[in-house]
Amino acid sequence: MSAPLRIAIAGLGTVGAATAQILRDNAAIIAARCGRSIEIVAASVRDPGKKRAVTLDGIRLEADALALVAPDVDVVVELIGGQEGIARALVERALDAGKHVVTANKALIAHHGAALAARAEQQQTTLAFEAAVAGGIPIIAAMRGGLAANRIQRVAGILNGTCNYILTTMERERRDFAEVLADAQKLGYAEAEPSFDIDGTDTAHKLAILASLAFGVAPDIAAVHCEGIRRLSLTDIDYAASFGYRIKLLGLATLEDGALLQRVHPCLVPIAAPLAAVDGAFNAVQVDGDAVGRVVIEGAGAGGAATASAVISDLMAIAREDRYAPFTLAASQLQTVPPAALAVHQGCYYLRLTVKDAPGALADIAHAFAAQHVSVHSITQRTTEADRGAQVIVITHATNEAAIAHAVQHIAALPISLAAPVVLRIEP
Repeated sequence: MSAPLRIAIAGLGTVGAATAQILRDNAAIIAARCGRSIEIVAASVRDPGKKRAVTLDGIRLEADALALVAPDVDVVVELIGGQEGIARALVERALDAGKHVVTANKALIAHHGAALAARAEQQQTTLAFEAAVAGGIPIIAAMRGGLAANRIQRVAGILNGTCNYILTTMERERRDFAEVLADAQKLGYAEAEPSFDIDGTDTAHKLAILASLAFGVAPDIAAVHCEGIRRLSLTDIDYAASFGYRIKLLGLATLEDGALLQRVHPCLVPIAAPLAAVDGAFNAVQVDGDAVGRVVIEGAGAGGAATASAVISDLMAIAREDRYAPFTLAASQLQTVPPAALAVHQGCYYLRLTVKDAPGALADIAHAFAAQHVSVHSITQRTTEADRGAQVIVITHATNEAAIAHAVQHIAALPISLAAPVVLRIEP
């Protein structure tokens, strides 16, 4: 058996501790599958005296994470998080020193992935980030390996467990967004400051990485159109169900006519579609390829053990001396393509309009859509007794985003309008 692969872990929080525990619990099977053992020789921690779920016997503890870039370390595992600061400095120093790097840091890869990949290639080392997208789901390995022969046509995914948990709980328990979010925070499913999750930022980081792998482009987080789930109500969930849909926060990427459209927003998904069945904190990624067709992978998208599983899969690939470019293509071959404007997106739409229950209201709404050449599939009016208003639910035929935006702007300005319209896209 070859010499052990010596690793250092920066950060022994939930994921770091789980990584250390799995490496010890499953040491024999990991060594058998790699042809060598994986040994933790060092770790960085902010509080060396803190009690942890995993024993640290035989592990050198460093207060300074940069000290992990040492002669007795082959791989630095970065589990600190954040796109800048110590996490970025550590990864850059490790790569420049010829060390392999494994990270779960989606923000770092989404913002600086191409530059870090170029650094790794220059030093002929590995930059691996399976754990940065969808937790324990091996989607990056699948796209870099099993799906590599395909021209990818579309990537879509439920990439944030917090949002999926909230939407599932709202639907199942008949509760409003604010109430479910508060409970999710108490249970640890959502952070005390939940914006990163519920406003779609976390999903956007992961989508930028998937789009890079799918379409051979440099990650471009700035080009991702991002909407969260704050405005969703139980009313929308109920109306969606009545039309045969469930609401999911999706990340979607398509390359059309040389332009890349990346978008994160709530969608109505047909109830029979695979992504509609993904509940709770689970994640799922759907990839459409020209040869393989549609592939859907579902699993635990977060949590210490699931994410640690992905971290260790990268370590095992390094131990086996597997060689691959971080984004499938060499960094110099990654294209910079123009972002597609959301206005050109074609699809069907769901709109919930709150208007005065007055004669001519529906006619005014219909005129606004007709003026933009938007064909309406169905229109339903339901009176709300509390404010003598009405909920008008509109499902359109396929149209473009710009037309919908103009129609909605016109409707919102009408005297009959009582609240800002809710607009959701329908995805096949």
